Parts: sequence; structure tokens; C-alpha cells
Amino acid sequence: MSVGNATQAVQFDRRDLTLVLGQNLDLGGDDTGARNGTGKTTIINALSYALYGAALTNIKKDNLINKTNGKNMLVTIEFEKDGTDYRIERGRKPNTMAFYVGGQEQQITDESQGDSRETQAEIERMLGMSHDMFKHIVALNTYTEPFLALKANDQRTIIEQLLGITMLSEKADALKEQLKATRDAITQEEYRIKAVSDANARIQEQIEATRRRQTLWTTKHTNEIQELQKALEVVGDLDIEQELANHNLLDEHNTKTNKIREITKWKVACESDQVRLLKQLDKLKSEIEKLEKHECYACGQAIHDNKHEQVLEEKRNTLKETSLQYVSNQSQLEEHIDTLSELGDPGSPPKVFYDNKEDAINHRNTVANLKQKLETKQAEADPYAEQIREMETQALEEINYDLINELANVREHQEFLLKLLTNKDSFIRKRIIDQNLSYLNARLSQYLDRIGLPHTVKFQNDLTVSIEELGRELDFDNLSRGERNRLILSLSWAFRDVWESLYQPINLLFIDEVIDTGMDSSGVENSLAILKKMSREGNRSVWLVSHKDELAGRVNNVLNVVKENGFTSYNTDVEIV
Repeated sequence: MSVGNATQAVQFDRRDLTLVLGQNLDLGGDDTGARNGTGKTTIINALSYALYGAALTNIKKDNLINKTNGKNMLVTIEFEKDGTDYRIERGRKPNTMAFYVGGQEQQITDESQGDSRETQAEIERMLGMSHDMFKHIVALNTYTEPFLALKANDQRTIIEQLLGITMLSEKADALKEQLKATRDAITQEEYRIKAVSDANARIQEQIEATRRRQTLWTTKHTNEIQELQKALEVVGDLDIEQELANHNLLDEHNTKTNKIREITKWKVACESDQVRLLKQLDKLKSEIEKLEKHECYACGQAIHDNKHEQVLEEKRNTLKETSLQYVSNQSQLEEHIDTLSELGDPGSPPKVFYDNKEDAINHRNTVANLKQKLETKQAEADPYAEQIREMETQALEEINYDLINELANVREHQEFLLKLLTNKDSFIRKRIIDQNLSYLNARLSQYLDRIGLPHTVKFQNDLTVSIEELGRELDFDNLSRGERNRLILSLSWAFRDVWESLYQPINLLFIDEVIDTGMDSSGVENSLAILKKMSREGNRSVWLVSHKDELAGRVNNVLNVVKENGFTSYNTDVEIV
């Protein structure tokens, strides 16, 4: 603003009432009564800018820079809160910001605008006061729209901040973030549990399939063992010597049977030959008899030629040969009959276990092989048991619901707390309003009475404000300028009392030209008396910015703000370091 040629400093911690008067030497000074534009309000704007990065009004930040210098604007504030020293340095062209806590500079992560949103948020959290609240209870000025001129929602916002309900909303916002994180954690845990459950289901299917293969293998293995045991039982009880003897007897039986079969075949052949030869002998004898009678043995006619004797001789020779054959064949037949009689009946063949003698001779090897096969088969390990065990003990993951149950309990608790913090009918909100609204109305009533405003102004339970005069309900705009200023001051002081009762005392108060316009002499006197009492009894540094020269004799300290050659200076004895 108008400060720019040299660094100026003001000590606020004075514990008295200070009147801030201006003297614009560029416009004639005291001789002409030129007191505007000297830089009185600049003190409050500098304080507001240092704390919040903004002036009391909507002045653009670059317009806060001294027009003559055009650069190097810097505001520094040092203060103490809860036993900790703080220092804030904030400037434009170049943009700078530094925040010190206990002498240690805090890290600023974003200097693109000369400050950091995170750092500013940390400063406001430390102050515990929004910029709007600052303008209503610390730096009251005519530039700030009066509380009762604000829209209903804006009024509610201020009152909720004052009564601590905004803190509930802030806690509710923080709780919403926590609730969202809890819900996200529950969702992630549900996804994890489902993934584990699905994986377990797939593994369980593999286990069941492996168990089915195991059942088939076990059944087959058991059957093979039982077959080997049965075979071993059979061959194990076999009398191998008797088996070999039976095979010998079987060989003899087979040999005898074969011989009987062969001789029988020959006997049958001989018997057939005898029948044939006997028929042939009878035929030859018959033919010879006919030939001896000179008859043809074929047609029966008489034969008297020479050929008769030849044919007869041939027949007789044939008869002789046939007779010899018959006798020889009969001899063979009798031999066959005698042989069969000697062989006798071979009887039933002996029973044997093995089909041949070689297998019987190899019986011991067979028993040993069966035993070896049985031992090997019995020693075979279940190829599926280890797979199933590994899948059940290592692949299958136990589902633990402890975390999701714990998160569900936390979520339920957070949702319950969120309702308490946000529900308008919540007993917490009602309790805060009931406890603090009555105190606010009491303090407001006292200030209205002391400042000389006869109206009854009261905050309702729904946080609306009623204004009455002699039973007549009024609006804020029904009041005169002086009445409104009285009400504005009373509201500000009542707000301040409530704030200090709920949070912490504030040693600084600015009243900027509020009592200068529209306020009659009684109003000015009453206001001045209240401000003096505040500074005296409350150990506050009260700063009254005014154009009224006559007030200079009513206060112990006057800060003269002098503007000369376009620059402002303050007549303080503060040493500039």
C-alpha cells in the first residue's frame, strides 16, 4: 500500500487502548483535517495478509504492493500461542513465504505463488480461526459485510464456526476420509478373501480329482496284492515232490494211453483186413469151384478152352496168397489183442498243478518270484498321497476373517460417529448449541445494554437471529446506521467472548472506523468505555482506528500515521531489526 520507502514496525502487545489517527501531509495535514488515505487500515491489512495471505477486502495481492517501489513487499509477524513462538514472513515480487515454529523454519513444498497451500492450512489449523472469523472478532472494520447482512447460510457458517459445530464438520470430513479408507480396506480384504477362496476352490477341485485317481490306484493295487497273495497261497501249499511224481505218472499214463490208442488203431485195422480177406477167400473158393466145373465164375457158362486151366491156376494161387495173408493178419491181430490185454486199462490221469513238468521243476523260482512281486507291490508308495498332503498343507490357504471383522466393527463405529457429527438432530450438536447459545445471548444482551441499544437481539436454537423492539419484530435493515453499528460492535464482542471461553484468549482487537459514522455521542462514549474496560480488565491490546481528533485526549496512547511524499510512517519506538 502506502508503506514502501522504509520498513515500519508496530508492537501490538501493549495491554492498553491505542487510538490510531492519520495525518496526510501530502493533502495539508492537521491544518486541513486531511486524515484519509494515510495508511491506518494498512496496519490491519498487513496483519491479515501475514496470517492468511489475503487482505481484509478483495484487494488483489499485487495491488497490495507499493506503487512507487513496485516490488519487494514483505510483511513479518511474530506471535506466541500455547507457549510456542511463531514467525511468518510473506511477500510479493518476489513471492516469498517462511513459517517458523520455535525458531525452526518449516519446509515449504510449493513456492509457485510465494506460499504453500499445505503450509497455509497448517497455519490456520494452528490459529484455530478462519479468515472470516478473524474479520468478525479480531479486525472489525467497515469493509467487512456485517454479520446480520450476510445470507442465512453464511450466518450459520460463522455461528457454527464460533460454537465449534464447524469443528464437528471438520472432524466429520476427516472421519469420512477414515471411513472411506476403512471401506476401501474392507473391499480390498473382501477381494483378498474371495481370491483366496477361489484359489482354494480350484485347489480343492484338484485335490478331489487327485483323490479319485488315488482311489482307482488303491483299488487296483489292493486287487493285485490279493491276487499275488492267493497265487502264493496256492503254490505255497503245493507238495512239489508229489507234483513231480504226478507228472512222471502222467507221462507214463500218457505214454500207455498213446500206445493203447495206437495198438487199438492197428487192431481195428487188422480186424477190418480179416473181414475183407475172409470175404475175398470165400469169393475165391466160390470162383474156383465154378472153374473146376468148367463154368465161368463171372457169367456161369461152360469153359472148355485152354485158358480155363490158366484162370483156374491163377485163382488157386490167389487163394493161396490170400489164405497166407489171412493167417498172417490173424497172427498180428492176436498179438495186438494180447498186447492190449497186457497193457490193461490206463485209468484216470493223475492231477497236476502245472501244465508241464518244466514249470513244476521251476516251482521254487515261481514261489520266489511271487514273493518278490508281493513284497514289491506291498512296498509301492501311494503316488498321490504326498501330492494331496502338499496341496492341503501348503497350497490351501486358511481364510482368516479377523481383519475384516475388525474393519467391519471400525466401520460400524465410524458410521455411528459420523451420524453423531452430521445429523442435525444429534444430541452432540444440540448439546453444543444449548450450552453455548445461552452464553452468547447473555453476553450479547449485556453489550447491547452497555452500548445503549434498546433492542432485543437473540439467537434461536436453529441459529437464526431475531431482532425485536417493544415487541415488534425487525430486520437488520430496519435499524439506523448508528443502531446497526452498535449492534455490529455488540455482536463482535459477544462472539469474541464465546470464542475465548471455548478456545483461547486473544490479546488483540481492532475497531476500524466503526464508531466514526452514524454513531451519536452517547454511542461513542459507551463504545469507548467498553473498549477501555476490555483493555484494562482483559489485558488486551485494543486499537481504535478513527478520524475523531477529540478522542486523542481520552486515551493514553496514540499512534500517529503520517503520510508524506507518498509514503506512510508510524510514530512508534519499535526498533527495526
